[in-house]
Order: sequence, then structure tokens, then C-alpha cells
Amino acid sequence: MARHVTQNHGTEPAFSSPLNSNKQRGSYNCIVCNTPVFSSEHKFDSGTGWPSFHSPSNPANIASKTDYEIGYARTEVHCAKCKAHFGHVFNDGPQPTGLRYCINGAAMNFVAK
Repeated sequence: MARHVTQNHGTEPAFSSPLNSNKQRGSYNCIVCNTPVFSSEHKFDSGTGWPSFHSPSNPANIASKTDYEIGYARTEVHCAKCKAHFGHVFNDGPQPTGLRYCINGAAMNFVAK
């Protein structure tokens, strides 16, 4: 699943990743190159079935582009270092950013603090 998601811009089934319900403190790193991309401090339960964050742990580690894969524009997010696909970012998240980074759990590994 990780290869399908990160290399082919795939999507894991909703509610399939154990990271969706993970409540531990720590770092969510790119599964391909281990770059830290999200923190448990920014994670929230969006109810969508995918791990969601209101901001990256270090914005320099995330890159984005517009994709039209499903017929309309969305903002795809990926690792700035290795280009692994993570998911998409939407403008319906909580404060302080108002953003929801909807991320495939298969694209990340979790490192507990």
C-alpha cells in the first residue's frame, strides 16, 4: 500500500490506517525518506478516516501542486525531499490555520517521543 500511495498517487481506504486513531505524542515522518513532516501536536480528528493535521511540523518539508485527477482542482501535498505523495490539503480545517492536511497513513511512519 505504501508504494501505491507514495509513488502512484494512490489513496488508502478510509479508516484503514492505525495512524488515523493514534493518540501518542511524536513525529509523523515520510515513509520513503524519513523526513519529519507532521507532529502529533497538530493532529486532529476530522472524521474523514484519514490522519489529519492543521499544519506541517516544518513547512519546508512539504511541497504542493494542483492536481485534477478527479475532475476538479485539489492541492496535492508531497515530501519536499523525495516527492512521495502524502495526500491533499483543504480549506476546511480548524484554527489556527483553517487547513486540513488529509494524509494517507501508508505514506508515513510514526516515531513516538
